[in-house]
Amino acid sequence: MTENKLKEILKEQRTEFQHVIGIFNKNVETQVQLIGEQYASIMNNIEIIKCDVQSIKSSLKKKVDYDEFDALVRRVSLLESKMKK
Repeated sequence: MTENKLKEILKEQRTEFQHVIGIFNKNVETQVQLIGEQYASIMNNIEIIKCDVQSIKSSLKKKVDYDEFDALVRRVSLLESKMKK
């Protein structure tokens, strides 16, 4: 094998290697971009969930629990019976 033939083989191998690395690099960039898009979508969903939870929390604060309602019913009944007398 001559030196020129070896240089030619190495040049071909280098070209192939660079091509494979280029494909690999493009694939990695695509995957990173997809992960970034998924992350953005997840963060958007989290913001929506936070707003929903705040809304639910706010509406729950406005509602009366059963024990309070029961106490109010008894008080109203007591007041109604006093008014009838």
